[in-house]
Parts: sequence; structure tokens; C-alpha cells
Amino acid sequence: MDHQELRHRFATLTTAHVADACIRTRIPVRCAPAGLHAVVAGGRVAGRACPARHVGSVDIFLEAIEGSSPGDVLVVDNGGRLDEACVGDLVVLEAQSAGLDGIVIWGLHRDTADIRALGLPVFSLGATPTGPQRLDDRPEDALESVTVGDWTVSCEDLVLGDDDGVLLLPAARAEEVLALAERIRDTERRQAGRIHAGVPLRSQVHFDAYLAQRRQTPSLTFRDHLRSVGGAIEE
Repeated sequence: MDHQELRHRFATLTTAHVADACIRTRIPVRCAPAGLHAVVAGGRVAGRACPARHVGSVDIFLEAIEGSSPGDVLVVDNGGRLDEACVGDLVVLEAQSAGLDGIVIWGLHRDTADIRALGLPVFSLGATPTGPQRLDDRPEDALESVTVGDWTVSCEDLVLGDDDGVLLLPAARAEEVLALAERIRDTERRQAGRIHAGVPLRSQVHFDAYLAQRRQTPSLTFRDHLRSVGGAIEE
């Protein structure tokens, strides 16, 4: 799936839709920790991961951007550190000039006002004024894979981000997952429309029947019931 198609299809989805689709397809749901969020509310990213493991110097980002393609998302691993900012406005501007779709930082940023003015979506754990005061040895695979929270991210992954956070998706499964996410979205929109029209969700999903069946079969789960009636909530 090329970048234009990915952006077009994700434009009408949310990371929640995609996460539910991952559950349905038994793909691990790889969400960045909840503290990682968009610097500007409403920011959205969708692109192939461009990994860069930070060791104290900006050159790793320049090298990653040099090897990137338009539409990629720079994924910065600074170990979740909260004592230094590793990305500032110049790196964001450089990424924007190279046509990247955004930046995800497992760490902090700075130059918040300038980043907001630039408009390139940036996701991070927050901001602090100070940059790095160290220079560590660079691992040989610093541009091959990174860690975001509990997850390893490589160029074989797609990065999707919105107001709910950041989700990582294997590129090889993107078509399957996005198609299912679109069906979940459409089902939920129909359900919401019917609620607005006066039909409670409980009626739509035959909740009274579920309660009656559960009394007969205590092991019956609501998710099993939803699958039988075509509901999409909780998945």
C-alpha cells in the first residue's frame, strides 16, 4: 500500500477503529504509551516508520531523514527519557522539508511554539527546555529499529496517530486491517445514527436477549453475542 492510499484511507478512520480491527484479526495491538500525544490537538500521522535511535546528537536524525521517503514518519527512540528534549524546531523543519508525514518521539521535544507554527504533526511525551548534555556510543543498528514503550518498530511497520495516540501496524497486514477497520467504522456510524433517531444501543444489540442467554449460559460473553448480531462495539 503506497503512502497516498494509506493517507486517504486513514483520513476517515481513527486509531481506535484500527486497534479494534487488530483485535479481530489477532494481530498484537501495539499502542504507544498513553502519555505520548500530539503536540497540537488534532494532529494526525500515517506513514511508514523511519526509525532513529538517539544517543545525544542531532546527526542521527539528519541521517535518518537522508534515507527516508516522502510520507514516512520519523520515529525517535530516546528511551522515554524525561530529563532532556531530543527534537527541536530545526529537526521538525528538516523533516517537513523532506516531505515526511510527521514525527513520533519516545521522549521529549522543545521549541513548542515554533513546532506548532510549522504545522508538521509531532507526537511526544511532553516538553522541556534543555537539550541533551551527553553523547553516548551509537549502536550499529541505530537506524534499523527503535523501541517505543514496550514495542519494537522498524521500517516494516506503519505508524498511525491521532488524538487517541499512536498505533503501530505491520505494513504487510495493512490492507486486511484497514478493510476491517472501515467495516467497523461503518457499523458504528449506523449504530450512532440510530441512537440519535431514538433507538437505544441496547435495543440494537438485543441486550435483553443477551442477558437472558447469559442466565442460561453463564460463560457467554458479550463479545460472542455481538458477533452473532453483527455489532462492532468493544472490538
